[in-house]
Amino acid sequence: MKGISYSRYGGPEVLAYGEVRDPKVGPDAVLVRVRAAAVNPVDWKCREGHLDGILDAVFPVIPGWDVAGVVVRPGTSVTEFAAGDEVIGYVREDFLSRGTFAEYVAAPVRTLARKPRNLSFEEAAGLPLTGLTAYQVLTRALGVRRGETVLVHAAAGGVGSVAVQLAHHLGARVIGTASARNHDFVRSLGGEPVTYGEGLAERVRGLAPEGVDAVFDTIGGETTKVSANLLAPEGRLVSIADPEVVAYGGRYYFVRPDAEDLLRLSQLAEQGVVTVHVSRTFPLERTADAHRLNQEGRTRGKVVVTVDGAEPGSGR
Repeated sequence: MKGISYSRYGGPEVLAYGEVRDPKVGPDAVLVRVRAAAVNPVDWKCREGHLDGILDAVFPVIPGWDVAGVVVRPGTSVTEFAAGDEVIGYVREDFLSRGTFAEYVAAPVRTLARKPRNLSFEEAAGLPLTGLTAYQVLTRALGVRRGETVLVHAAAGGVGSVAVQLAHHLGARVIGTASARNHDFVRSLGGEPVTYGEGLAERVRGLAPEGVDAVFDTIGGETTKVSANLLAPEGRLVSIADPEVVAYGGRYYFVRPDAEDLLRLSQLAEQGVVTVHVSRTFPLERTADAHRLNQEGRTRGKVVVTVDGAEPGSGR
């Protein structure tokens, strides 16, 4: 089958399009024909070796953790899905090797849920990692409650845009940092936009003089430090970008595959609670360009790669 792979760490230039190994389908997995796969910051961070200290790379690596596609064949013990089912998945293993930027992927059932019927494959591909991250941080790590004020950083980005919608659905008041050009977009999601950068603390305090109850940090570094100083008494801070958040009394969170959480997200999407904004799509062979665009860090919503599948084992 055709796919994207890299045999060493590096920039987008290490990504090669061509023949890759066909996936083997275990008893508790399904073979999925990939229709779309979203690009996430973690993809290029893995590609550059930033996660080498926690994830082994089995080269050549097929990158990608997000997928939307169609079940071709269930494993021998799988009863949850059948051939022809449309699914989404956060297909993360505990090492880097067999990802979703290919015509097919073998996905464990613990990573999958049924695709929202009202979303295209491109939109649905942008939901798993970002949606699970937002859902798990807001409901588990931060425990956001109705009536609280939540600060979401990078509110126009992939994770941030879903977090704003979910926090609003939970009954929270949501303040979201974004560039001026994305303020209307953040408002459309249910948030109150503030411009990031110098003077951010003063702008947030202007909206929440007594501090915010919870901060969802997606940026790290100086933003984490500033966020800690914006908390109300008993306020909570969680970062998905900076493990050093613990130095400020916060918590670091790394999203986990969870079929029940993913199913809940699919249901929320079908109810219109969560939408996915796709800013641009690329064909599979241009995955390197998709990585470059995502790495710029200024994308509204999601960048998605689309895939034309072939028959498994056909050599195409």
